[in-house]
Amino acid sequence: MRFFDNNPAIIAWASEAIFVPYQDPLTGQNKIYVPDFMIVYIDKTGQKHAEIVEVKPMKEVTLEKAGRSARDRAMVVRNHAKWKACGAYCKAQGLHFRIITENDLFHGTKR
Repeated sequence: MRFFDNNPAIIAWASEAIFVPYQDPLTGQNKIYVPDFMIVYIDKTGQKHAEIVEVKPMKEVTLEKAGRSARDRAMVVRNHAKWKACGAYCKAQGLHFRIITENDLFHGTKR
């Protein structure tokens, strides 16, 4: 979050600012997904953009990385349902949706 505060390109940001309804594929229940961040920034060309950003460990992003853990595999399935709903929400609102993992955060450095 310090990155957001200290980056001159970011003109606004909020944590857990939107609520997106989705259906849990494992239970069939209607639930609410709250993405981690909403960011508004100016790119190198001066264009203004808004993004919804979710930060997750890789083991909760792909079944391959989840391994054999039933909990982690269930989390991947739920996350994909959340992200599908959020993607549709973002498209309707003219926003971009991005998922960031430790590979993005720690690219080329030690964790």
